[in-house]
Amino acid sequence: MAQEVKTTCPYCGVGCGVIARVGDDGAVSVKGDPEHPANFGRLCSKGSALAETLDLDGRLLHPEIGGRRAGWSEALDLVAERFSRSIAEHGPDSVAFYVSGQLLTEDYYIANKLMKGFIGSANIDTNSRLCMSSSVAGHRRAFGSDTVPGAYEDLELAELVVLTGSNLAWCHPVLYQRLSAAKANRPEMKIVVIDPRRTMTADIADMHLAIAPDGDVALFNGLLAHLAASGAVDRNYISNYTSGFDEAVAAASRLDLPALSTASGLTVAQLRAFFRLFETTEKVVTCYSQGVNQSAAGTDKVNAIINCHLATGRIGRPGMGPFSLTGQPNAMGGREVGGLANMLAAHMDIEKSLHRDQVRRFWGAPSVASKPGLKAVDMFRAVADGRIKALWIMATNPVVSMPDADAVEAA
Repeated sequence: MAQEVKTTCPYCGVGCGVIARVGDDGAVSVKGDPEHPANFGRLCSKGSALAETLDLDGRLLHPEIGGRRAGWSEALDLVAERFSRSIAEHGPDSVAFYVSGQLLTEDYYIANKLMKGFIGSANIDTNSRLCMSSSVAGHRRAFGSDTVPGAYEDLELAELVVLTGSNLAWCHPVLYQRLSAAKANRPEMKIVVIDPRRTMTADIADMHLAIAPDGDVALFNGLLAHLAASGAVDRNYISNYTSGFDEAVAAASRLDLPALSTASGLTVAQLRAFFRLFETTEKVVTCYSQGVNQSAAGTDKVNAIINCHLATGRIGRPGMGPFSLTGQPNAMGGREVGGLANMLAAHMDIEKSLHRDQVRRFWGAPSVASKPGLKAVDMFRAVADGRIKALWIMATNPVVSMPDADAVEAA
């Protein structure tokens, strides 16, 4: 009897629902789940080919210790013994977990609970640190928590979608399909693509702004200054829900249009056209991805974008808001359950004793780590210099994905 299993595509941040069907002969086929709210049955080329990855070539089919086959009990006993000995001899900060946005939320949660609540160290960090740390910091600076104030449905409800640092067609293909279909249904919808290159995503754009690399902060600060000067801000929202508006506008107004043109690489006419479009459109969604995050000024880019939505009150309502497009299917899930070295579960703050006590009581834990642990790059430096005696890596390959991979491999 053929069996069907509903599951999730493990590739990009869209998290498409798939239905895997196992035939009587053991052959597997995969199709999109028409009931899943992310993709409604759509799949990209990678998702469509998922069944082709289900073979045994190159897979580890049993535990190994030092290259030899071992039983589960022997392998688990060895892990437990090495971790226990390191903690007893060198303290809880001598061990670490390096986890992944490919993990299920439940696995992420229990790993975080084990490390922070029962081992008693915050040395758990994730490969999401590599792609999303700018967004995390920007959200926390703007909102007090790492929260994305939007949903995929907003893309279809918006009157203007701004895509910055995002090649949606290649990196989030199903979202691109949804946006393209929405524009086909509502041709009056406007799409702006901000990218130094003209990518495939620009094929559906009404405006492509070939910004200078790292010109985003100048562009969105210029937009904020324009919104304030033109009276397009929402004074009620600003007074009720924000702080620091006047200081932000003063900082954003330091460059006039010619200086903004130089900083952004865009012409004055392009700047005016974009500013006017944003100013006069109520339902605006600004999507940003790794082109914003992967920068030494990434956090400032994120906050420059968010500030424009806060100033106009275009946030937390259907069809509007700043929208971080993540890189992995469960980067956000991991952050929800506190899978970063400087967070607790449910976006609670590891440095706040009240939050630590709430988490400790809920977990029934003997104690909860009271200070942030080592973040990804620092964690592997600590492996190299011997501070970390035991490291558990889950569902990721840092020798491939970490910066300075040779140093990571040596560590």
